[in-house]
Amino acid sequence: MIRCPYCFTKIARKRIAFRCMGKSGQMPGCDTELDALLNQSLPPVFAVRRPGRRAACPKCARESGWRVCPSCHNRLSAEYCANPGKIVALVGAKGSGKSTYIAVLIHELMNRVGAELDASLVACDDRTIERYKTDFARPLYGERKLLEVTQSAAMQVRHPLVYLLTRTIPGRLRRRTESLTLVLFDTAGEDLRSRDVSELHLRYLGSADAVIFLLDPLELPGARASLDPAARDQGGKLDDDLMSGAMDVIPRITELIRDRDGKRLPIPAAVALSKIDALQPTMEQNSALHRARDPLGTLDLDDRDAVHEQIRGLLHQWQAGEVDRYLEQNYARYGLFGLSALGAMPEHQEVSGSGIRPYRIEDPLLWLLYQFKMLDGTRR
Repeated sequence: MIRCPYCFTKIARKRIAFRCMGKSGQMPGCDTELDALLNQSLPPVFAVRRPGRRAACPKCARESGWRVCPSCHNRLSAEYCANPGKIVALVGAKGSGKSTYIAVLIHELMNRVGAELDASLVACDDRTIERYKTDFARPLYGERKLLEVTQSAAMQVRHPLVYLLTRTIPGRLRRRTESLTLVLFDTAGEDLRSRDVSELHLRYLGSADAVIFLLDPLELPGARASLDPAARDQGGKLDDDLMSGAMDVIPRITELIRDRDGKRLPIPAAVALSKIDALQPTMEQNSALHRARDPLGTLDLDDRDAVHEQIRGLLHQWQAGEVDRYLEQNYARYGLFGLSALGAMPEHQEVSGSGIRPYRIEDPLLWLLYQFKMLDGTRR
């Protein structure tokens, strides 16, 4: 069985469908027709008894390697079908920096972190390639502008970014390949208020093998005393929004994925304070959040414990300990993180003059790879 990364339907491998390649040049093939599921004019979808890597269209006899989901007709890449991996969901309140986090995380996985882990990151469809370049990479890295606030799903239909992260893991007898599917939605914070919209755009949570929550510390009232004046002015924008607090978002999302038996959820949950650079100046010099992560190609478990306890202590210090208690009660495995996608506070809606210097942005994903046994853990 595999799970479609677009509609999240479970599909038996023998039920994978194909789309005819249609006419091209002098090659014969089926005419295009309206695909009601995608609302596009495309060659027809067909089923075969024993799907392999290719199948002949029953109408025109032309062979096709375009595999599609029988439920939503989105194309399933060969890489995804061979290594369906695991689905990681990303959620957060309004203004928590989800879009910026996505932009920088993908960039780092393609470059610095990918090289460290000896991993490849491959987009699973052309739509992902185009959308990442247009909506994320070009404005942030090319024009050095902050990303626009994500529009509500009621205003704009968005599609997920779907990537396949593949690592070759050494072993005693032979090496093995493991894959992780990253399905990322930059969901508008206000969408979390409406259960109907949330189910439309966050229904992948019910299929998720892990979840990453982003929390903005600038919006935690108890943390503002620790901010310098410039950073303090950036916070407090959601004080009048009664549905965007950490203890509103996390339980609401948890209820969407909860088992009916009420037990603690088995999927790992990574809860990260974004924009941690705004808090670093007030932290003690020996704080774990002043240290950069050593690029070991493994998870430093001592460092992981230190950061977790540091964030845990800050939450309780800021009178936000209920976040920690709720996670303990509802998740069998959870980790607390502090990260910064940009590395410095933006200046006049643009990236800081010092450039994009991400700090520990990969930590939640490395911990999840460790939970999935795709990354070794070491102690000093």
